[in-house]
Amino acid sequence: MSTIQKRCIHDLSRHCTRGVIHLEPGVVLPDGTEVRVEVAVAETEASVFQKLAKLAGKAKNLPSDLARNHDHYLHGAPRK
Repeated sequence: MSTIQKRCIHDLSRHCTRGVIHLEPGVVLPDGTEVRVEVAVAETEASVFQKLAKLAGKAKNLPSDLARNHDHYLHGAPRK
């Protein structure tokens, strides 16, 4: 018998709950089985705050009191 061990790689895609990895139903691994865990990070859409952050500092020529008096500029309310 050769000293090189044959490795079988199986892709068992499942999920993790509270730190416990749940394999596919019916999969039983003998004690001592070497496993490799590869974390798949789901790509998520940017939040509204991340999208707005890209616009920060882009506006030009705004009134210096815009933050304080935004209701005046948007709706005509009296200035503060």
